[in-house]
Amino acid sequence: MAIQTVAVVGASGNVGKPVTQALIKAGFKVTAIARESSTSTQPEGANVKKADFSSVESLTKALEGQDAVVITVASAAVGEQNPIIDAAIKAGAKRIIPSEFGHNPAKIKHQTLNTLLGGKHKTLEYLIEQTKAHPATSWTGIATEPFFDWGLSAGLFGLDLKNKTIKVYDSGNQTVATSRLAFVADAVVSVLQRESETANQYISVAEFIVTQNQVKKIIEEELGAEFQVIPVKTSDLEEAGKAAIAQGNYGASFVPFLLAYNFGDSHGHGYKAEDADNEKLGLKAINSADVKQAVKDWLKTQTY
Repeated sequence: MAIQTVAVVGASGNVGKPVTQALIKAGFKVTAIARESSTSTQPEGANVKKADFSSVESLTKALEGQDAVVITVASAAVGEQNPIIDAAIKAGAKRIIPSEFGHNPAKIKHQTLNTLLGGKHKTLEYLIEQTKAHPATSWTGIATEPFFDWGLSAGLFGLDLKNKTIKVYDSGNQTVATSRLAFVADAVVSVLQRESETANQYISVAEFIVTQNQVKKIIEEELGAEFQVIPVKTSDLEEAGKAAIAQGNYGASFVPFLLAYNFGDSHGHGYKAEDADNEKLGLKAINSADVKQAVKDWLKTQTY
């Protein structure tokens, strides 16, 4: 029988909310699993159950009757997914999607960044190990590359709308693969609709391939203003990351390394359309969506 019931762990978050909404729209019966202490408003249309995220027993009870479990917890909690995995298997879930998203860890060619993502690597290794031991449950990892709309708001592309400035990393011409959160949600839906084709593997998708300079040009055209460029060398970002690690501040080191990895001219990490599994999932091909319209839609959500 096809997957019909889906539990979303972290349904009120940046990724969890659009994923939950897309699953409901696609006809799945969705249950939002929240922490016992959570006061967050859960997406409309989802059943809500609370659990102790450190207790396999509590989580198992909350996950009973779920065909699939989608974990969308925030980055700070990605290393704490093992109890959820154990509970999902114990509850009889047929598919587990861990909180991966972002980059495909198997393809990151940066030793320090891989070390900083150690929690995600260990979780994936544990998930693979457990599903091999319990073959009634399968897994799918989904890499979507950095989030486009969220990334614009969070400063990933260096934009400061209020002050009309943009930090341009190296030349600003390095190609970056990226996906809007709605596209991430569509990928999750497609994976669960294609249960047999997506079992026990890592899926890589992306919506756009863009450069900082392309985004800058669109923003300037839409706002009718020229942005002041603040040049940033990614080699300096690497040094800042190393300095943070030397001080034991691993959290502060992650963003500099991530920016250098994505935007650095010298790294050669540019994403190619053939790297994506969009067609396999029945999703639109990379760059078939309108990047300019995506930026315009994002601008409507901003105050500046």
